[in-house]
Amino acid sequence: MVTKISYIILTFNEEQDIAGCLQSLMSAEDIFLLDSFSTDRTIEEAYRVAATHDLPLRIEQHRFRNFAEQRNSALELVSSEWVFFVDADERCSPSLHSEIAQRLKGSPSGIAGYWVPRRNIILGREVHHAGWYPDYQLRLFQRSAGRYDPLRPVHEVLLLNGPSDRLHTPLLHYNYRSIREFILKQWNYAKLDAHQLAQSESLRVRALATRPLREFWRRYWQFEGWRDGDLGFVLSLLMAWYQFIAVYRAVLFSHRRKIGTGDLPLVSDDRGSPK
Repeated sequence: MVTKISYIILTFNEEQDIAGCLQSLMSAEDIFLLDSFSTDRTIEEAYRVAATHDLPLRIEQHRFRNFAEQRNSALELVSSEWVFFVDADERCSPSLHSEIAQRLKGSPSGIAGYWVPRRNIILGREVHHAGWYPDYQLRLFQRSAGRYDPLRPVHEVLLLNGPSDRLHTPLLHYNYRSIREFILKQWNYAKLDAHQLAQSESLRVRALATRPLREFWRRYWQFEGWRDGDLGFVLSLLMAWYQFIAVYRAVLFSHRRKIGTGDLPLVSDDRGSPK
C-alpha cells in the first residue's frame, strides 16, 4: 500500500523559486502551500505552475509570527498521515521521491520520521564542508508524531515522538545567490535568535568576541571549511559575523529589559523558512 504524503511549502515572496520547487514535486499526491501574505507574485506563479502541470496544489495564508508557529500551523491544515516540509528554494529529485516511497512502503514498525541530507548551492557553488554538508534535516515524519518546539522560534527544532532513521538521497538547496542576500537573511535570523539567546543565557560583553571566534574556528577548522577554498573561508567568516550580530542584539535586549525600556522589535519572515 502506497502511503500518502503531504508536501508542505512555506512561502513569503518566493516568486523566483516557487516554480522550480513545484515542478520538482510532479509525482506528489498532495501539495500544501502556506503563504505569509506575500507581496510579490508568489501565489499567482504557484497557481500558474499547478494549472500547467495539473498539480494537486492547495494554498492558504497565515500571518507569520515565527518559524516554529508557522510550521505547526501548516501541520494543523493537512490531513495526511505523513508530511514532508520542502522550502521554496529546495528541489526534490525523482530519486528522492523513489527512496521515500520505498522507505515508507517497507518502513520498520515504530519509525516516526526520517532525516534528509541536503546539498547546498551557495554563491553558485556546491559547499561540501564548513557544516553545510550533509546538513541533515528532519523533514519527513508522521504528522501525529511531530510538533515544532515553540521555544525555538528560529532554527526551529522538531519534537518527534518516536525513533527516526536517515534517507540517503539528498535534497538540492539553492541557498544563497549573493553575499548581499546572505547578509540580509542572516540579519533577520539574528534578530529572532537574539531574543532566544537573551532569555536562555546570561551573556557577558566578552561574548561579542568569544562566540564569533569560536564559530569561525568551528566552521573553518573543525568542519574543514578550508577544503572549500575561498568559499569556505567567506562562509565561515559570515557565520562568525552572524554570531556577533545575534550576541550584540541579545546583550542590548538584556540591557533594555533590565532598565525597563522594552523589547526589541521582532521582524517578519523574509522567505517563509530557515536555512
